[in-house]
Amino acid sequence: MGTLENKTIAVTGASGMLGPYICRELLRCGAKVVGVVRDPQKAAFLAKEGVEFRRADLADRAALTAAFRGADAVVSNAAMYVMSKILFSWDAHVAANVEGTRNVYEAMRAAGVNRAIQISTCGVYRIVSFRRYNADSPQVNGAKKQGGAYRASKQLSEQLAWDLSREYGIALTSLRPYGIYGARDTNTMPLLRMLMKIPLLPFPNLVIPLCYAGDVAIAVSGALANSAAVGKAYVTGGSDASLIDFARAAKQVWGWGPKVLPITPRLGIYCDNSAAERDLGYKNRPFVEGLREMQAEEQTI
Repeated sequence: MGTLENKTIAVTGASGMLGPYICRELLRCGAKVVGVVRDPQKAAFLAKEGVEFRRADLADRAALTAAFRGADAVVSNAAMYVMSKILFSWDAHVAANVEGTRNVYEAMRAAGVNRAIQISTCGVYRIVSFRRYNADSPQVNGAKKQGGAYRASKQLSEQLAWDLSREYGIALTSLRPYGIYGARDTNTMPLLRMLMKIPLLPFPNLVIPLCYAGDVAIAVSGALANSAAVGKAYVTGGSDASLIDFARAAKQVWGWGPKVLPITPRLGIYCDNSAAERDLGYKNRPFVEGLREMQAEEQTI
């Protein structure tokens, strides 16, 4: 493993949900962090912690180039993910996730940056129960819009990142988390809080490999510090815990919530995180630990 001391790392989407976790982990590892965002005010709290902000939109290649100048690496994290729009809004997803990725890598080339981390998703895979996702699992065909607008556009986005990185001599590592939870989540957690207000919650006992944003951030720093990660894609999904396990952990942390009643056998989706654990130091902390840290963070917002 190498070190990130005195390295300058630019992070797109630094003001989103995952972005602050990535920025903080990189700062913890000694890196100088540049947050590349449309609105620095959205994450002004990070400026107080040492993040330098540079304003750029994914659609503005010139601004991205200026933002990346002097960086040793770029974490291509910004993307469109809105739960209500994950199946539809094709043009908007292509503009943000595909053309945005093209602009990021063109800007990296222009700025002379030759190391990148692409934040992808396990959504690029075809959904297959009882088989664990690994780096080589079959993917959806993004060009045919398989899986809906979000998953298809992310498959096209990651493939474009690989194509451009090879063409431009950029050393790339791709990370594929599954559902991410953390502070400032506007997708998963609001839905869970709404469901948790029901006195008795009948719920399918589905294994959906949710992972804490702080754990994904550790994988980012681990990939940047390990030259052996170059040219590889890693599954950084959740454990084999179920949504019911997550709901019960939330009830324990929050001190309120319904009785959760399983209504199906335990089944679902599974991730093989072993390569990320070996090469990147990735691991899934227990739900209770992640939710407690998230709750403490949200109390400061």
